[in-house]
Amino acid sequence: MAFLIGVLAGIFGWFFVRYVLGGFFTVDQNERAVKTVFGRAQRLGNRTIVDGPLGADLNADEKERYSFPQLRVIPPGGPYFRWPWEKVYKVSVATETISMAYDPESPTANRGGTILEAVTKDQLNTGLTGQIRYRVSEQNLYGYLFGVKNPLANVMGYFISVLRERIASFEAPTGDATVDDDEHQDASTVSGISINDLRKNLRDLNDHMLKECAVSEARYGIVLDASLITGIDPPEDIDAALAAINTAHNHVSSEISLARATADQTLVQSRRAVEIETLKAQAEVEPLTALAKQLMQLKTAGSEALTAYRRYVRLALFEQASRVFKEVEK
Repeated sequence: MAFLIGVLAGIFGWFFVRYVLGGFFTVDQNERAVKTVFGRAQRLGNRTIVDGPLGADLNADEKERYSFPQLRVIPPGGPYFRWPWEKVYKVSVATETISMAYDPESPTANRGGTILEAVTKDQLNTGLTGQIRYRVSEQNLYGYLFGVKNPLANVMGYFISVLRERIASFEAPTGDATVDDDEHQDASTVSGISINDLRKNLRDLNDHMLKECAVSEARYGIVLDASLITGIDPPEDIDAALAAINTAHNHVSSEISLARATADQTLVQSRRAVEIETLKAQAEVEPLTALAKQLMQLKTAGSEALTAYRRYVRLALFEQASRVFKEVEK
Protein backbone atom coordinates (compact mmCIF):
# COMPACT_ATOMS: atom_id res chain seq x y z
CA MET A 1 0.00 0.00 0.00
CA ALA A 2 2.80 2.40 0.88
CA PHE A 3 4.44 1.66 -2.47
CA LEU A 4 1.21 2.46 -4.32
CA ILE A 5 0.81 5.70 -2.42
CA GLY A 6 4.38 6.66 -3.29
CA VAL A 7 3.77 5.95 -6.97
CA LEU A 8 0.59 8.01 -6.99
CA ALA A 9 2.34 10.84 -5.14
CA GLY A 10 5.17 10.77 -7.68
CA ILE A 11 2.74 10.84 -10.59
CA PHE A 12 0.83 13.73 -9.02
CA GLY A 13 4.06 15.65 -8.30
CA TRP A 14 5.26 15.14 -11.86
CA PHE A 15 1.90 16.26 -13.24
CA PHE A 16 1.90 19.31 -10.95
CA VAL A 17 5.41 20.40 -11.96
CA ARG A 18 4.97 19.54 -15.65
CA TYR A 19 1.53 20.94 -16.36
CA VAL A 20 0.75 23.35 -13.51
CA LEU A 21 4.00 25.10 -12.74
CA GLY A 22 5.17 24.54 -16.31
CA GLY A 23 1.94 26.02 -17.65
CA PHE A 24 2.98 29.58 -16.81
CA PHE A 25 4.68 31.58 -19.55
CA THR A 26 5.61 35.15 -20.42
CA VAL A 27 5.77 37.13 -23.65
CA ASP A 28 8.79 39.37 -24.36
CA GLN A 29 8.46 43.00 -25.41
CA ASN A 30 9.23 42.31 -29.09
CA GLU A 31 7.03 39.21 -29.21
CA ARG A 32 3.38 38.41 -29.73
CA ALA A 33 1.72 35.09 -28.93
CA VAL A 34 -1.37 33.13 -29.91
CA LYS A 35 -2.88 30.14 -28.16
CA THR A 36 -4.45 27.03 -29.65
CA VAL A 37 -6.99 24.85 -27.85
CA PHE A 38 -6.91 21.24 -29.07
CA GLY A 39 -5.09 22.50 -32.17
CA ARG A 40 -7.55 25.31 -32.99
CA ALA A 41 -6.31 28.89 -32.66
CA GLN A 42 -8.39 31.22 -30.53
CA ARG A 43 -10.35 33.56 -32.80
CA LEU A 44 -12.06 36.93 -32.47
CA GLY A 45 -15.53 35.74 -33.31
CA ASN A 46 -16.12 35.23 -37.03
CA ARG A 47 -14.04 38.20 -38.17
CA THR A 48 -11.44 37.76 -40.89
CA ILE A 49 -8.65 39.99 -42.20
CA VAL A 50 -10.81 40.77 -45.22
CA ASP A 51 -13.11 42.71 -42.90
CA GLY A 52 -10.25 44.97 -41.75
CA PRO A 53 -7.91 47.39 -43.54
CA LEU A 54 -5.78 44.55 -44.91
CA GLY A 55 -8.59 43.50 -47.22
CA ALA A 56 -8.53 46.83 -49.07
CA ASP A 57 -5.47 45.80 -51.13
CA LEU A 58 -6.90 42.43 -52.19
CA ASN A 59 -8.97 41.76 -55.27
CA ALA A 60 -12.08 39.56 -55.27
CA ASP A 61 -10.19 36.32 -55.96
CA GLU A 62 -7.57 37.06 -53.30
CA LYS A 63 -10.22 37.92 -50.73
CA GLU A 64 -11.67 34.44 -51.20
CA ARG A 65 -8.30 32.67 -51.00
CA TYR A 66 -6.77 34.66 -48.14
CA SER A 67 -9.80 35.06 -45.88
CA PHE A 68 -7.79 34.22 -42.75
CA PRO A 69 -9.50 34.54 -39.35
CA GLN A 70 -8.43 37.23 -36.92
CA LEU A 71 -6.80 35.70 -33.86
CA ARG A 72 -6.75 36.68 -30.22
CA VAL A 73 -3.22 38.06 -29.78
CA ILE A 74 -1.50 37.79 -26.40
CA PRO A 75 0.42 41.05 -25.76
CA PRO A 76 3.83 41.34 -24.05
CA GLY A 77 3.82 40.68 -20.33
CA GLY A 78 2.76 37.86 -18.07
CA PRO A 79 2.84 35.52 -16.46
CA TYR A 80 0.10 33.80 -18.45
CA PHE A 81 -1.21 30.28 -17.96
CA ARG A 82 -2.02 27.50 -20.39
CA TRP A 83 -3.63 24.12 -19.78
CA PRO A 84 -2.07 20.90 -21.01
CA TRP A 85 -4.43 20.77 -23.99
CA GLU A 86 -3.39 24.27 -25.02
CA LYS A 87 -0.30 25.27 -27.00
CA VAL A 88 1.32 28.71 -27.25
CA TYR A 89 3.00 30.04 -30.42
CA LYS A 90 5.35 32.98 -29.90
CA VAL A 91 6.39 35.19 -32.82
CA SER A 92 8.95 37.99 -32.93
CA VAL A 93 7.54 41.19 -34.45
CA ALA A 94 10.89 43.03 -34.54
CA THR A 95 12.01 44.45 -37.88
CA GLU A 96 14.67 42.34 -39.59
CA THR A 97 16.93 42.95 -42.60
CA ILE A 98 17.98 40.40 -45.20
CA SER A 99 19.60 40.49 -48.62
CA MET A 100 17.12 40.71 -51.46
CA ALA A 101 18.96 37.79 -53.12
CA TYR A 102 18.49 35.48 -50.13
CA ASP A 103 16.60 32.25 -50.79
CA PRO A 104 15.29 30.68 -47.54
CA GLU A 105 14.89 27.26 -49.17
CA SER A 106 18.29 27.27 -50.89
CA PRO A 107 20.90 29.48 -49.17
CA THR A 108 23.50 28.77 -51.88
CA ALA A 109 21.29 30.15 -54.66
CA ASN A 110 21.91 33.58 -56.20
CA ARG A 111 25.66 33.34 -55.56
CA GLY A 112 25.20 32.58 -51.92
CA GLY A 113 22.41 35.13 -51.49
CA THR A 114 24.52 38.11 -52.58
CA ILE A 115 23.48 38.97 -56.17
CA LEU A 116 20.10 38.59 -57.83
CA GLU A 117 20.10 38.30 -61.62
CA ALA A 118 17.48 39.93 -63.84
CA VAL A 119 17.14 40.63 -67.58
CA THR A 120 16.44 44.17 -68.83
CA LYS A 121 14.27 45.17 -71.77
CA ASP A 122 17.34 45.30 -74.07
CA GLN A 123 18.33 41.74 -73.11
CA LEU A 124 21.13 42.60 -70.67
CA ASN A 125 21.65 40.20 -67.77
CA THR A 126 22.17 42.48 -64.77
CA GLY A 127 23.14 41.80 -61.18
CA LEU A 128 21.00 43.42 -58.48
CA THR A 129 22.13 44.01 -54.92
CA GLY A 130 20.15 45.43 -52.02
CA GLN A 131 18.29 44.70 -48.84
CA ILE A 132 14.73 44.19 -47.63
CA ARG A 133 13.39 45.21 -44.24
CA TYR A 134 10.43 43.18 -43.05
CA ARG A 135 8.48 42.26 -39.93
CA VAL A 136 5.72 39.88 -38.96
CA SER A 137 2.24 41.40 -39.10
CA GLU A 138 0.45 41.46 -35.77
CA GLN A 139 -2.88 41.79 -37.63
CA ASN A 140 -2.37 38.55 -39.59
CA LEU A 141 -0.63 36.06 -37.34
CA TYR A 142 -2.86 33.29 -38.69
CA GLY A 143 -1.45 33.75 -42.19
CA TYR A 144 2.11 33.69 -40.85
CA LEU A 145 1.73 30.72 -38.48
CA PHE A 146 -0.89 28.54 -40.18
CA GLY A 147 -1.72 30.00 -43.61
CA VAL A 148 1.44 29.01 -45.52
CA LYS A 149 4.22 26.55 -44.81
CA ASN A 150 7.14 28.98 -45.23
CA PRO A 151 5.94 32.60 -45.22
CA LEU A 152 9.38 34.15 -45.79
CA ALA A 153 10.04 31.93 -48.80
CA ASN A 154 6.67 32.89 -50.30
CA VAL A 155 7.29 36.59 -49.74
CA MET A 156 10.78 36.43 -51.24
CA GLY A 157 9.51 34.50 -54.26
CA TYR A 158 6.71 37.01 -54.81
CA PHE A 159 9.09 39.96 -54.38
CA ILE A 160 11.64 38.57 -56.83
CA SER A 161 9.02 37.77 -59.47
CA VAL A 162 7.60 41.33 -59.27
CA LEU A 163 11.10 42.83 -59.36
CA ARG A 164 12.18 40.83 -62.41
CA GLU A 165 9.00 41.74 -64.25
CA ARG A 166 9.57 45.42 -63.44
CA ILE A 167 13.22 45.28 -64.57
CA ALA A 168 12.25 43.60 -67.84
CA SER A 169 9.66 46.26 -68.70
CA PHE A 170 11.12 49.35 -67.05
CA GLU A 171 11.21 52.60 -69.02
CA ALA A 172 12.41 55.94 -67.73
CA PRO A 173 9.49 58.26 -66.90
CA THR A 174 9.03 61.18 -69.29
CA GLY A 175 7.42 64.50 -68.39
CA ASP A 176 4.39 65.89 -70.19
CA ALA A 177 5.66 69.46 -70.19
CA THR A 178 7.11 70.79 -73.45
CA VAL A 179 10.57 72.29 -73.65
CA ASP A 180 10.78 75.98 -74.62
CA ASP A 181 13.07 77.28 -77.34
CA ASP A 182 15.52 78.73 -74.84
CA GLU A 183 15.67 75.47 -72.86
CA HIS A 184 17.60 72.33 -73.76
CA GLN A 185 17.15 68.83 -72.45
CA ASP A 186 20.06 67.40 -70.55
CA ALA A 187 22.02 64.96 -72.72
CA SER A 188 22.45 62.52 -69.87
CA THR A 189 18.67 61.93 -69.73
CA VAL A 190 18.17 60.78 -73.31
CA SER A 191 20.60 57.88 -73.50
CA GLY A 192 17.83 55.27 -73.75
CA ILE A 193 19.97 52.58 -72.13
CA SER A 194 17.93 50.49 -69.71
CA ILE A 195 20.69 50.10 -67.09
CA ASN A 196 21.28 53.85 -67.02
CA ASP A 197 17.52 54.44 -66.73
CA LEU A 198 17.30 51.99 -63.84
CA ARG A 199 20.25 53.52 -62.03
CA LYS A 200 18.82 57.03 -62.34
CA ASN A 201 15.39 55.91 -61.10
CA LEU A 202 16.27 53.65 -58.17
CA ARG A 203 13.96 55.57 -55.87
CA ASP A 204 10.99 55.14 -58.21
CA LEU A 205 11.86 51.45 -58.55
CA ASN A 206 11.95 50.98 -54.76
CA ASP A 207 8.65 52.84 -54.36
CA HIS A 208 7.06 50.66 -57.04
CA MET A 209 8.21 47.49 -55.27
CA LEU A 210 6.73 48.62 -51.95
CA LYS A 211 3.44 49.46 -53.63
CA GLU A 212 3.21 46.15 -55.49
CA CYS A 213 4.21 44.10 -52.43
CA ALA A 214 1.75 45.77 -50.06
CA VAL A 215 -0.50 42.69 -50.35
CA SER A 216 2.16 40.50 -48.70
CA GLU A 217 0.77 41.39 -45.27
CA ALA A 218 -2.66 40.02 -46.13
CA ARG A 219 -1.30 37.02 -48.06
CA TYR A 220 1.57 35.80 -45.91
CA GLY A 221 1.46 37.83 -42.68
CA ILE A 222 4.72 39.64 -43.44
CA VAL A 223 5.04 43.41 -43.86
CA LEU A 224 7.72 44.81 -46.17
CA ASP A 225 8.87 48.00 -44.46
CA ALA A 226 11.41 49.00 -47.11
CA SER A 227 12.93 47.84 -50.37
CA LEU A 228 16.47 49.16 -50.74
CA ILE A 229 17.91 48.32 -54.16
CA THR A 230 21.40 49.76 -53.93
CA GLY A 231 23.26 48.42 -56.98
CA ILE A 232 22.54 47.50 -60.60
CA ASP A 233 25.63 46.12 -62.29
CA PRO A 234 25.86 45.28 -66.02
CA PRO A 235 27.74 42.27 -67.41
CA GLU A 236 31.51 42.64 -67.28
CA ASP A 237 31.97 42.42 -71.07
CA ILE A 238 29.87 45.54 -71.70
CA ASP A 239 30.76 47.48 -68.58
CA ALA A 240 33.57 49.34 -70.38
CA ALA A 241 31.30 50.25 -73.30
CA LEU A 242 28.63 51.59 -70.97
CA ALA A 243 31.26 53.57 -69.08
CA ALA A 244 32.43 55.15 -72.35
CA ILE A 245 28.87 56.03 -73.34
CA ASN A 246 28.19 57.56 -69.96
CA THR A 247 31.45 59.53 -70.12
CA ALA A 248 30.50 60.94 -73.51
CA HIS A 249 27.04 61.92 -72.27
CA ASN A 250 28.53 63.53 -69.19
CA HIS A 251 30.99 65.49 -71.35
CA VAL A 252 28.19 66.75 -73.60
CA SER A 253 26.11 67.66 -70.58
CA SER A 254 29.05 69.55 -69.09
CA GLU A 255 29.61 71.51 -72.31
CA ILE A 256 25.91 72.39 -72.50
CA SER A 257 25.92 73.57 -68.90
CA LEU A 258 29.03 75.68 -69.53
CA ALA A 259 27.44 77.26 -72.62
CA ARG A 260 24.29 78.03 -70.64
CA ALA A 261 26.31 79.68 -67.88
CA THR A 262 28.27 81.79 -70.38
CA ALA A 263 25.10 82.89 -72.19
CA ASP A 264 23.38 83.76 -68.90
CA GLN A 265 26.39 85.82 -67.79
CA THR A 266 26.46 87.70 -71.12
CA LEU A 267 22.74 88.47 -70.86
CA VAL A 268 23.15 89.80 -67.33
CA GLN A 269 26.05 92.04 -68.37
CA SER A 270 24.09 93.37 -71.36
CA ARG A 271 21.10 94.17 -69.18
CA ARG A 272 23.28 96.04 -66.72
CA ALA A 273 24.94 98.06 -69.51
CA VAL A 274 21.53 99.06 -70.90
CA GLU A 275 20.39 100.12 -67.43
CA ILE A 276 23.53 102.25 -66.91
CA GLU A 277 23.18 104.04 -70.27
CA THR A 278 19.48 104.62 -69.62
CA LEU A 279 20.25 106.23 -66.28
CA LYS A 280 22.93 108.44 -67.88
CA ALA A 281 20.50 109.65 -70.54
CA GLN A 282 17.87 110.35 -67.91
CA ALA A 283 20.43 112.35 -65.90
CA GLU A 284 21.24 114.52 -68.95
CA VAL A 285 17.62 115.07 -69.95
CA GLU A 286 16.35 115.94 -66.47
CA PRO A 287 18.03 119.44 -66.19
CA LEU A 288 16.84 120.40 -69.66
CA THR A 289 13.32 119.34 -68.81
CA ALA A 290 13.39 121.36 -65.61
CA LEU A 291 14.74 124.42 -67.47
CA ALA A 292 12.01 124.13 -70.08
CA LYS A 293 9.37 124.07 -67.33
CA GLN A 294 10.85 127.19 -65.76
CA LEU A 295 10.88 129.07 -69.06
CA MET A 296 7.28 128.14 -69.71
CA GLN A 297 6.33 129.48 -66.29
CA LEU A 298 8.21 132.74 -67.01
CA LYS A 299 6.50 133.08 -70.37
CA THR A 300 3.09 132.77 -68.83
CA ALA A 301 4.02 135.35 -66.18
CA GLY A 302 4.66 138.08 -68.80
CA SER A 303 7.58 140.06 -70.23
CA GLU A 304 8.53 141.67 -66.94
CA ALA A 305 9.20 138.28 -65.36
CA LEU A 306 11.39 137.29 -68.31
CA THR A 307 13.37 140.56 -67.98
CA ALA A 308 13.85 139.97 -64.25
CA TYR A 309 15.01 136.40 -64.96
CA ARG A 310 17.56 137.69 -67.50
CA ARG A 311 18.81 140.22 -64.95
CA TYR A 312 19.15 137.47 -62.33
CA VAL A 313 21.12 135.26 -64.72
CA ARG A 314 23.43 138.18 -65.67
CA LEU A 315 24.12 138.92 -62.01
CA ALA A 316 25.05 135.28 -61.42
CA LEU A 317 27.43 135.42 -64.39
CA PHE A 318 28.98 138.69 -63.15
CA GLU A 319 29.66 137.09 -59.77
CA GLN A 320 31.54 134.23 -61.41
CA ALA A 321 33.55 136.40 -63.87
CA SER A 322 36.92 137.94 -62.96
CA ARG A 323 36.70 140.66 -65.65
CA VAL A 324 33.79 142.28 -67.39
CA PHE A 325 34.00 144.14 -70.68
CA LYS A 326 31.15 146.51 -71.30
CA GLU A 327 30.43 148.25 -74.56
CA VAL A 328 30.16 152.05 -74.22
CA GLU A 329 27.32 153.64 -76.07
CA LYS A 330 28.28 156.59 -78.35
